Amino acid sequence: MMNQAKQDAGETAQYLTFMLGGEAFGIGIMAIKEIIEFSGITEVPMMPDCIRGVINLRGAVVPVMDLAARFGRPLAVPGKRTCIVIVELGGGSNGERQVTGVVVDAVSAVLDIPASEIEPAPSFGTRIRGDFIAGMGKLNGKFVILLNVANVLAVDALATLPAAVLETGEPSAA
Repeated sequence: MMNQAKQDAGETAQYLTFMLGGEAFGIGIMAIKEIIEFSGITEVPMMPDCIRGVINLRGAVVPVMDLAARFGRPLAVPGKRTCIVIVELGGGSNGERQVTGVVVDAVSAVLDIPASEIEPAPSFGTRIRGDFIAGMGKLNGKFVILLNVANVLAVDALATLPAAVLETGEPSAA
């Protein structure tokens, strides 16, 4: 009995960790589809500042979000280690999967973080909205901000992206 309780309390989850503006962030590995080099972004007119544009990912049009801008900071300045993390979330009411790229300064590693080492998001003290934070992972005496990806990527502009892409002449799925 005692061992079972320890195993349950010792559940771990894997997170892709990355740097953004000198801070460590993490996204649950199950939402990560792939990591690609930062290039080939096509700007789409009249999109919010946090949407850098779209990329062609094996024939699919994928919107690319600048996480720094989404968090109310200046647009990320691409460097040698800048990359795009492709995130795939389960569909909403229509059951479609949402695929979005997010620009990060540098990918760090995939880390196992035990549930016992994840604290609830603070109500103050971070420079991003509380609903964007799923928790604070403690790792080697430092914190990793674990993102609630569904909230971070829930931009009204993403819902209107297919209409904007239609205007650029890309084929639609309709």
